[in-house]
Amino acid sequence: MGTIAFINPEEDTRWDHFVENHPYGWICHLSGWKQVLEKSFSHMKGYYPVLLDETTLQIKAAMPVFAVKSWLTGKRLVSIPFATLCDPLIASSEEMHQLFDAVLNLFNKIGANYLEIRTLSSSHLIQNDQLGSSLFYKHHYLLLNNEPELLKKKFHRSCVRQRISRAYESKLTLKTGDHASDLDTFYQLHIKTRMRLSLPPQPYAFFKSLWETFSPSKKLSLLIAEKDGTALASLILFKFRDRVSAEFAASDETYRDLSPNHFLFWEAITSAYEGGYKIFDFGRTSPDNKSLMDFKRHWGTTLIDLPQYYYPRHAAEKLANVEESLSYKLVKKLCEKVPDFALKQIGNLCYKHLG
Repeated sequence: MGTIAFINPEEDTRWDHFVENHPYGWICHLSGWKQVLEKSFSHMKGYYPVLLDETTLQIKAAMPVFAVKSWLTGKRLVSIPFATLCDPLIASSEEMHQLFDAVLNLFNKIGANYLEIRTLSSSHLIQNDQLGSSLFYKHHYLLLNNEPELLKKKFHRSCVRQRISRAYESKLTLKTGDHASDLDTFYQLHIKTRMRLSLPPQPYAFFKSLWETFSPSKKLSLLIAEKDGTALASLILFKFRDRVSAEFAASDETYRDLSPNHFLFWEAITSAYEGGYKIFDFGRTSPDNKSLMDFKRHWGTTLIDLPQYYYPRHAAEKLANVEESLSYKLVKKLCEKVPDFALKQIGNLCYKHLG
């Protein structure tokens, strides 16, 4: 079947080429993602087990995992941290078995408490009695198989189409971020959004690293909705191969009636179609977040499960729904009480334990 090896994707020129040509390859598999995570979070370290062809030594399959170490949440292996969409890069159950054995050896070596494997399209190839599974998280996507104006006819009339029209009637304008100051604008809106949701914000260093790593190659773009020079909302998109994914949306609730979020999503969908992309992803959603589920459903999207797998098996029952955990609820309560200036510090602290 091949030979298992651990490689450094930042030094091995085979890696990104393999990712770009694998049917499940996504931005989170690229060597740049490893750079982003390890630069932004000192509690993470990436390991890249690959299956090599014995004759050509080319990479046939792989399953990147990151050791996430925390005194609060335990030591675990995650494939892949902060990736809303992700798959092991495999083509058969046999490849998965070989890679899983390699990951299990690593698991035992570092003394991890559990392993989490996230999937989008590869779940039919992950058949292992040692793994527990969960179908908690959901994914909405829109096939860009028609012109935007025709796609729009499937959008909810009052919840989407009318709000898009309202945004244009309000004379909102689109700005494409191309300077560090635009990232600062996004982050200020991000802080307001997380404050409104009573959630800790991701550290600015994470977004800065994403920006510096992926925007030069156009794999990341940042959109800002403005009115009379004031930023109302912002959206960060990942772009790779045939997909565009809306990853981070932020807005100022003061301007909600002008529908800046609908304006940005419509502009992003239109641009993705014109750019030749085939799929527009709305990311991962907890089904407990009804308002967000409804928002994504109203765009005429297709809804699918995002299976996650856990080792040992019993970990699936305890870990599948993070939002039901006591620690999540305590952090949310804390974020409701703290003053604005303290929220970033809470985010910096919390994200030293997450992944």
